[in-house]
Parts: sequence; C-alpha cells; structure tokens
Amino acid sequence: MDQLIKVDVKNNRQVVSARELYKGLEISKRFNNWVENNFKLFEENTDYIGCTRSTPYNKMYPEAGSQDVQDYVITIEMAKQLAMMVRNDNGKRYRKYFLKLEEKWNDPQEVVKRGYEILQSENNQLRIENDQLKPKALFADTIAASDDTILVRDLAKFLRQNGINIGQNRLFNWLRDKGYLIKKSNGYTPTQKAMDLELFEVSEWTISNNNGKPKIKLTTRVTGKGQNYFINKFLKVNEKAEA
Repeated sequence: MDQLIKVDVKNNRQVVSARELYKGLEISKRFNNWVENNFKLFEENTDYIGCTRSTPYNKMYPEAGSQDVQDYVITIEMAKQLAMMVRNDNGKRYRKYFLKLEEKWNDPQEVVKRGYEILQSENNQLRIENDQLKPKALFADTIAASDDTILVRDLAKFLRQNGINIGQNRLFNWLRDKGYLIKKSNGYTPTQKAMDLELFEVSEWTISNNNGKPKIKLTTRVTGKGQNYFINKFLKVNEKAEA
C-alpha cells in the first residue's frame, strides 16, 4: 500500500499532521478557515492537539530561513471523517487509505505485536530502574554483612559514592545535630542513644603534650550495624528528595 501521508504513533494511537492532510486533500479555503469550520465537530486533546511545525519561507530559497506555523496532530479516526467531508476524488482516496490503515491496525496479529512491543518497552524500563538501584542495594547488603568498623570520614566517602552529597565535616555536624555524637575537647563520643543502637565503637589513645604530660584522645568508629543504619537513613532521605 503506497503511503499517502506520514503516519506516526503516539500513546498507542495512529496520528497524522492536519496540515499534511489539508495539503493532500487540496482544500481550496485557507487552512485556518478549514480548521475553524471543521474542528469544532471534534474534541480537543482527544481527537486532536495543537502543535507548531517549522516550514521554509520559500522552498526555492532555503537560505531565506523558516518560520513556525500552527499545526495539529489528529487521530486517524478524525482524519478519516475530515476526508469524508471533502466532495472530491482526493477525499475518497484518503478515506479508503485511512480505512485500510485502521483495518491493519486492528488486525489481531498487529494487536498482539503492539502488545508485545509495549511489554518489551516496560520490561526495558524496569530493567533500567533496577540497574540504577542495584549499586545502592548491593552496597547496603555488603555493609550489613560486615563486621569491620570504619572512620566517619570513610562513611562520608561511601555515601558520596552512592549519590549523597556530604563530606566528613558535614557528616560529623549532622551526627552531632541528630543526637548521635557529642563533641568533647579530646574528640567525639557517642550519645547514649547511639550506644544503645550499637552504632559506634570508641577507642582511646594517648599522646604527650609539649609539657610532657599525657593526653587521652578519642577515636570513634562506625560499626557494621551503624554503617547499615546510616546508609539506609541517607538513601531514604535522598529518594524522597528525588521524588
């Protein structure tokens, strides 16, 4: 079947350009008048939707540039009815063409084929979404199974690798503001809430001051349980922000 007009598919419906149909039907009146007289019989956003298309000022002189003109995307059903309104051979020719398109579109094999393509598209989209989530899920699972403790700066690095924009200092401040750590003169120490949740371990080490007196320093490390706890908390907050 020879193509009379370019046919696209949008939202699982066949559509054509109103201007292309107008040109093919060889309508004598101006395009705007044709639209005004006939489109009132149809429903906007269901049978047709407005759009613009670029057209050259002069096809003989492409260097003259182009302009945007009003056009409409119309369904095959609407195009068929518009063709029926034209009392000439072109109207009959286009009507028969649209009838054949509808017949092919509604053929059971074509329906099954489109359904398969839609399913494939949905599966591809689901696979992409799952692939995007895998690094985060694998990361959290790995942390949950770990018995190793890490420094807060390392936790900040892991968070950044998983899309959380935070550094060591900001993470320390966040942990303190949220009631997980307390800042002391010799370092950070967990709050009672954090200790009950087993989020941190604290080790002490001694250094000598300039006057020779020893000074105890604290090093707070995040447990495997704590890493999983904070990773999940930050990822949930990030997902809500992206939603």
